[in-house]
Amino acid sequence: MSDADALAKEAARLFSGRVEFLLSAPKLDFLPEPNAPEIAFCGRSNVGKSSLLNALTGRKAIARTSVTPGRTQELNFFEVGEPTQFRLVDMPGYGFAKAPIKVVDRWKQLVRTYLRGRAVLKRTLVLIDARHGAKEVDLEMMKMLDEAAVGYRLVLTKADKIKASELAAVLTATETEARKHAAAFPIVHVTSAEKGMGIAELRAAVLADVRT
Repeated sequence: MSDADALAKEAARLFSGRVEFLLSAPKLDFLPEPNAPEIAFCGRSNVGKSSLLNALTGRKAIARTSVTPGRTQELNFFEVGEPTQFRLVDMPGYGFAKAPIKVVDRWKQLVRTYLRGRAVLKRTLVLIDARHGAKEVDLEMMKMLDEAAVGYRLVLTKADKIKASELAAVLTATETEARKHAAAFPIVHVTSAEKGMGIAELRAAVLADVRT
C-alpha cells in the first residue's frame, strides 16, 4: 500500500469514528485550550460549509445547514478521534448576512483575530462556490491569510451544480488565482457534498495538514 493510500485509509477511519461537537465560541475568551491541531473552514455565507462538514464526517447534521445566509455566528469546534486527534472549526460566513452591521463587524473581528493568533491552527480551508468562482470577498480573505502567513487550501463546493466544461473553466481560474497568493496551497480541491465528489481526497488532505 502506498503512503497516499495509507493516509486516505486512515483519514476515512478517523472521520467515520468519533466526531463530536465541543463548543461554540462567540468571543476569543471562549476558545478551547490549544492542545490539539485545528483545521478551520471559512467561506462566503451559504457557500456550503456545513454541508461539506457533514459530508466529511459522514453525518447528516454534525453541522447544521441553513438556507439563511449568516446563520453561523460563532466559531464552532468539533473534535475528531478517540482520543482527540484534531479539531474542525466552522467559522462564520463572510460576504453578507441577515444581521445588524455591528454584529457582522464583531464576527469579522473574531475570525480575524482567531486566524492570526491561533498557534495550533494547521490550515484554513477557503471554500468557494464552483457556480460563481472567487468573488472579491474571497480575494479579501485570501489576502488577509497571506498577510497573516496562515497557510490555506482553496476548495470548490457544489461542483455537481454546473456543467463539466464550466467547472473546468472555474477550476483553471481558481488555480491561476491560487498561484498569486503566497500562503495558498497550489492544489485546488473540487467537491460536492451532495454527490460525495472529492470528499475522500479532502479528508486525506486534512489529515496530512494536521501532521505537518
